[in-house]
Amino acid sequence: MGLLDKIFEKANEEEQTMEKLNIGIILGSTRQGRVSPQVGEWVKGIADKRGDANYEIVDIADFKLPFLGEADAPGIAAWNEKLASLDGFVFIVQEYNHSITGALKNALDLAREAWNNKAAGIVSYGSTGGARAAEHLRGICGELKIADVRTHPTLSLFTDFENGSTFKPQELHLTNVNAMLDEVVAWSGALKTLRQ
Repeated sequence: MGLLDKIFEKANEEEQTMEKLNIGIILGSTRQGRVSPQVGEWVKGIADKRGDANYEIVDIADFKLPFLGEADAPGIAAWNEKLASLDGFVFIVQEYNHSITGALKNALDLAREAWNNKAAGIVSYGSTGGARAAEHLRGICGELKIADVRTHPTLSLFTDFENGSTFKPQELHLTNVNAMLDEVVAWSGALKTLRQ
């Protein structure tokens, strides 16, 4: 292969990378000792092997968001800019009192248009796999015009975490995570046409 061929090949690879969808893996907890970063990195590791989109961890804690209704803060603008740059989402959701965390609900409420006409998958965990939190999140997604996909990996505190703090997922979850990502990428691509 000649130098010119290599240059064209490299340019083609960069063009394909630029055309890929950008999917944010949103960590839905900000508390000390949280395990959502472990779950998020696991999902990102699976996603990155696929090569079908650009995946990145988006940690709510990094934005230092105020509570809705408090004084405006620079974090709100940065949060909205980050969300606007994404084509879809994967929410890492833990169940607190049969629902999502206050931090995630607040982060959802501090943006509006940046969520609209995008797709999302949900990976949840808790004593019942976080199923109740995921169902609450689905209702919120509908209001924000986020199309949540059907496939929903659920992780158990009893079988997928050691001592409730070290994430050790069972192999069987790999199929569900990939199926969820298939749907998120397909729906994100379709919905992107509405935003252009």
